[in-house]
Amino acid sequence: MKIAVIVVSYNAVGLLTDCLKSVFAQRCEHPFSVWVVDNASKDGSADRVAEMFPQVSLIRNPDNKGFAAANNQAFLKCDADCVVLLNPDAFLEPDALARMAAFMEATPSCAIAGGFLRNPAGGRDPCARRFIGPWRKLLMMSGVSARLSKYRWFNDVDYGWFAHDRPLAVDWVPGTFTAYRRSVLDKVGTFDERFFLYYEETDLCLRVRRAGWEIFFVPDAVAVHVGGGCSRTRKDEPFDRSGAQVLSFRLKAECLYYRKNFGLPMLCAAMWEEWLWHQARRVVNLLPGADRAAKRAQSAQIAGLLVRSLRDTSYGLVCPPKPW
Repeated sequence: MKIAVIVVSYNAVGLLTDCLKSVFAQRCEHPFSVWVVDNASKDGSADRVAEMFPQVSLIRNPDNKGFAAANNQAFLKCDADCVVLLNPDAFLEPDALARMAAFMEATPSCAIAGGFLRNPAGGRDPCARRFIGPWRKLLMMSGVSARLSKYRWFNDVDYGWFAHDRPLAVDWVPGTFTAYRRSVLDKVGTFDERFFLYYEETDLCLRVRRAGWEIFFVPDAVAVHVGGGCSRTRKDEPFDRSGAQVLSFRLKAECLYYRKNFGLPMLCAAMWEEWLWHQARRVVNLLPGADRAAKRAQSAQIAGLLVRSLRDTSYGLVCPPKPW
């Protein structure tokens, strides 16, 4: 099995360097190539890669094409049976690549496999996920999933009831450390480039599932994930610390995802549910107090960005001009 490891980076020079060191330290019997797509970083990322890792196939984009389009560039150029996507803020444990490849070889029904994501504190980041509709979204926003984490009915968004100690067929896996079977991508297509950032992997996993293939979580292929390494550099946009995401980007991508895959009724149900939730949260926190004031301000910001995202995407029909 030939493997290609693809890293898309934006202003993450320090993290990217450590990420690539972890890749080249892999104990893997399969031949693998490494591709870095730099999305017009201003921190010298591309020059650092060229200097320290001359064996890397480096693509320098003159502008920020986003995560989906940048990965597709390398998808189309690399010659590999298995394509592994790795975020620049994720660092592979020594046998992670070999274990991921072994699972793909042993499981021919698997089109996409995601590894175990451990945060720097040693805890588990979300790495096996369910497709989210209005009910699951409400459970997450309200905190019910976290408070009733032992109960499958209330905490299945991230398979919270599951011990994450064995491979499991799941709805979708984050693109942080993910393996894709190239033959399946040739049939169902690569990332939808309308998604500048976020939801591109969810959309691809949904297409793969609808085509009859399986998606698996693989617990013994481990990466340490810092989270938000590139997104945090966008100082001009509000950052959601709980999700480690650029908030306005998440909302725009969500509009596109729901309209494309489930139609206008589902889009309205999911997005206006979130808007109503934050309006109610503002009312609940009208009493004096610094903490309450911060919560009111946060909810007002999210509600405003949500309305703007619906407008900017024409209710999910149009991708706003890039870069977002």
